[in-house]
Amino acid sequence: MPGYLLGAAIGFVVGVAMGWSRLVGYWAQPVLRLIGPLPATAWLPIAFFAFSTSRQASTFLIALASFFPVAVLTWSGVASVSGSFYDVARTMGAKPWFLIRKVAVPAALPSVFVGLFMGLGASFSVLVVAEMMGVKAGLGFYTQWSQGWAAYPNVYAALLVMAAMCTGLVTLLFRVRDWKLAWQKGVVRW
Repeated sequence: MPGYLLGAAIGFVVGVAMGWSRLVGYWAQPVLRLIGPLPATAWLPIAFFAFSTSRQASTFLIALASFFPVAVLTWSGVASVSGSFYDVARTMGAKPWFLIRKVAVPAALPSVFVGLFMGLGASFSVLVVAEMMGVKAGLGFYTQWSQGWAAYPNVYAALLVMAAMCTGLVTLLFRVRDWKLAWQKGVVRW
């Protein structure tokens, strides 16, 4: 969970900065184009080499997996806000910080939540793979260990627990989305 929250927070800040400032977008876009399409699981060998513990490495990988979709969709959402919204706010004396907080971010929230959902799925996949590859705890490790002992009922039970956990987190995220975007409540049901 800390990896997902860290990646989502950094992705949100980077996405808002890229959508708001052409200069930030100019410099950050090549980095996103280079790093973003690579699956986070491809970073496994580097992460386990670069970090001193497997927990730090898996946190980094999960943050990386959630960072990219949140950053790109937040950037897209902020960049696509109609200029007339800003013009109306400026005629009423709004400063740039107000425009970001009260105009750009609320208008981009539907895109932000799509990025959060995509990041959650990607980070959950990376978590399970990281547990299978190098971490000596967790459901991914238990699944692989059970499979090695041919304890297939345990494998199925672990898969059911993973499905329940992921469904619970998606449901929680939908509840937050429905609370923050009350005007869209019920458009997409889970």
